[in-house]
Amino acid sequence: MISGAKTVKEYLKQIPDEQKEVFSQIRDAITGNLPAGFEECISYGMIGYVVPHSLYKDGYHCDPKLPLPFMALAAQKNFIAFYHMGIYAQPSLLEWFTQAYKMATPTKLDMGKSCIRFKKTAQVPNALIGELVQKMTPEEWISIYENLYKNNRKKK
Repeated sequence: MISGAKTVKEYLKQIPDEQKEVFSQIRDAITGNLPAGFEECISYGMIGYVVPHSLYKDGYHCDPKLPLPFMALAAQKNFIAFYHMGIYAQPSLLEWFTQAYKMATPTKLDMGKSCIRFKKTAQVPNALIGELVQKMTPEEWISIYENLYKNNRKKK
């Protein structure tokens, strides 16, 4: 679901009751481990964790008026989605995460390119989510983003 919420507080009020507790636990794992410099906001109709313009004035190449996105958390109809662009952009981080996930929970990892889906909410490895969040600073994300995305677009 893409929310029309304008603030994180509004978004949290819209989460279905059956997802509120688990969503809150995942959010706490993120915010409790978020490296300095990232900001929590509404981004693309979800709770986003972005590099603000104060740290990266160029913003997002798709729309420079937007801050550079990094992570997002969303309550979908049948699952909770956690998006982490670092695991999409850095193969070594993806490899670490997939191995660590197997050790952290008995459930099979349900994942797209940058999206981790939690359908069986009792099996969310919150400590692992917190550890993943700590693995990349805003400065590291900016460097990866510029090398993989922004600079490659200029070459075309």
